[in-house]
Amino acid sequence: MAARSLRIGDLTLRKPIFQGGMGIGISLSGLAGAVAREGGAGTISAAQIGFMEKDFEENPLKANLRAMEQELKKAREVASGGVVGFNVMAAMNHYREYVKQAAKIGADFIVSGAGLPVDLPDLVKSYSIKIAPIVSTEKSAQVILRYWAKKFNRIPDFLVIEGPRAGGHLGFTREQLEEFSPEISRSSRSVSQSGRDKSQGAFGAYGKEIEKIISKVREYEEQFAKKIPIVLGGGISDRQQAEAAFAMGADAVQAASRFVATEECDAHENYKKAYIEAKEEDIVLVKSPVGMPGRAIRNSFLERIKKGERIPPGKCRGCLKKCRPAEIPYCITEALIHAAKGETDKGLLFCGGDAYKIHKIETVKSVMEELFD
Repeated sequence: MAARSLRIGDLTLRKPIFQGGMGIGISLSGLAGAVAREGGAGTISAAQIGFMEKDFEENPLKANLRAMEQELKKAREVASGGVVGFNVMAAMNHYREYVKQAAKIGADFIVSGAGLPVDLPDLVKSYSIKIAPIVSTEKSAQVILRYWAKKFNRIPDFLVIEGPRAGGHLGFTREQLEEFSPEISRSSRSVSQSGRDKSQGAFGAYGKEIEKIISKVREYEEQFAKKIPIVLGGGISDRQQAEAAFAMGADAVQAASRFVATEECDAHENYKKAYIEAKEEDIVLVKSPVGMPGRAIRNSFLERIKKGERIPPGKCRGCLKKCRPAEIPYCITEALIHAAKGETDKGLLFCGGDAYKIHKIETVKSVMEELFD
């Protein structure tokens, strides 16, 4: 499949791919800059981005805001004029400050999920930065589109649909995951038979939900007489899946796990090794301390949690709005920082449903060439 360029306002992607944001410390300037250099959109995760700063424990907000500027600057140096932005989770404490910082320092875009970013347009109204919600269901798409249109008289610059095969926190209930989580990667092998019905089949039962979301987006495109590019992600790991996404009506794809085992990824070598060694049965659904389901690689840390062991936080850093430190089974910030530092048996290793297909260290360029000619 020949890569087609994509325009989002005054931004141009030579290849229609967004690298998904991965935190803590997995998609920073190295990975985001490399993807942008190759013509895609590189995404830096703002989640506890300053965890390596000397004052992180004393003042995490200050350290994180400073690190955002540092990482964007380094990514720009690598990107050679490419498109670089931030993923800022709506569930984060100090969400307003992180969004405003991304806009102030000159990021090209913000994608925002893990909750509904209802006030995002108001926070960036003085800036030209592009904004996009991450949605997983027709209901969430309808809520955010209607709210933005009614309150701010605007629509997203683009919209990300994140399916049930994605990694990290998922925008579904456990029941929805059971409904939508057939093995998408396996069924995608039938995509060689062209046509919309076949491409829908590549996404299993979730294909119908994708169509409903796209249909809802089209309504607002017509209302505002403006295109809303659709980015489809969640288990996109090979060319057949990318082709199926475009056949469904997507304008670009989002891939994240596929970039972890690359030379340019900011993850520790032990983290990359865990991806390479993971088998299909090692990829499991987990419950986040704040109630959201997620997908991760099974390890001794998860086994301890599964047995009911509580690992109390060493210190609360106030990262998520709904977290109750005295009640949670473990601190997600500490678990993700352990993983980012290579202490993989002590940490939480988020991953997409196809992570077990990764068997070697590659380059960002080779991954993108595999997805697109």
